[in-house]
Amino acid sequence: MIKKTLSLIFLLFCYNSFSQNIITKELESDILVTTRNLRIYIPETYEKDIIKNYPLTVIFDEEYLFDTYVGNAILLAKKDKAPKQIIVGISMDESRNKDISFDRNSGKLSTTANYFYEFVRDEVIFYMESNYRTSPFISIVGYGYSANLVTHYLKENTAFINAFICINPSFSDFIGQELARYNIPKFQKEDNTFYLYTNNASSFSGEKQLKIDQVQKGLSGLDIKNFSIINDIIETSSSVSAIGEAIPRAMTKVFEMYSAISKEEYEKNIKELSPEDAIYYLENKYLEIEFLFGTNLGIREKDIYAIENIVIEKENGDKLRDFGKMILKLYPTSPLGDYYIGLYYETGKMFKKALKYYKIGYGKMNPADPNADAFYENILRLRRQ
Repeated sequence: MIKKTLSLIFLLFCYNSFSQNIITKELESDILVTTRNLRIYIPETYEKDIIKNYPLTVIFDEEYLFDTYVGNAILLAKKDKAPKQIIVGISMDESRNKDISFDRNSGKLSTTANYFYEFVRDEVIFYMESNYRTSPFISIVGYGYSANLVTHYLKENTAFINAFICINPSFSDFIGQELARYNIPKFQKEDNTFYLYTNNASSFSGEKQLKIDQVQKGLSGLDIKNFSIINDIIETSSSVSAIGEAIPRAMTKVFEMYSAISKEEYEKNIKELSPEDAIYYLENKYLEIEFLFGTNLGIREKDIYAIENIVIEKENGDKLRDFGKMILKLYPTSPLGDYYIGLYYETGKMFKKALKYYKIGYGKMNPADPNADAFYENILRLRRQ
């Protein structure tokens, strides 16, 4: 309860502070033959680091979702659970239905909704990529019937959306046939990562819950290595509160690759790996983070420790030197790389070489570091050999 209260306080703080980072833009559309208002959130670090790129998130129904999404995006970035994002919210037509309407006898988009679909694909995303430093990772977020529109982007032959986020979705009666026609397994041919998030909620009508449940059960049968299907169920008393819960839950899943290695990730993907494969997994994880999210994090220290036991305990520690060299390349001023190389030589009873690296590592440490004494024990131990 305390954690939820603190998160709420932080979000309220975000709402009051991020407005200075929001740009309003009237985008002229050749497709819609009119202008549309865009609200664009730019992270506060955008101007400070002119090289860094940011994943792009496109929000339908900006009047409903934009502020909530931005607030949660800031919170999760602060907690190192997601990268900082460039977020664009699109105002819908005054009648709204024109942008998201579909034929109730077939599920196909109406003419005006198809125009809006193309406007987002060919003009909004093009404008954002042409004028801002965006990374290749694109999310698209919709609520209610606009969530139904989000699913239509699955039909593109060339995949350009990474995350399809459907909040409190109101699907057409033909959603099952449509998803089958979009042939989601085709995404496994792409050298990329994809996510489809849908949420159900106890506050929805029985009819809506049933339809979403049928969609989620149908999707759960798909086993596509690079396409994560996230079927969420939220216990809540109102549809509005379901939005507030679904958005951060969706982001946490969509950006799970960005986060530090969790217990679940370790158990599922790392635990049974050889030392060589564990090192490769760690290197590849951070290469993917840099490519998809435009963020060069190096490698988090906690993730180094996450695979430490595998490297030390398996294969007689033969990969400790490679592990240490990898760390020294990333963090030349850290004693960790020297420690692992020293441990490699000590394990092989090459004590003089081990002592050399332990001394180098100790020389990099601040005497006030609480770990300095423990590190020095390695030197004392080898001097007795």
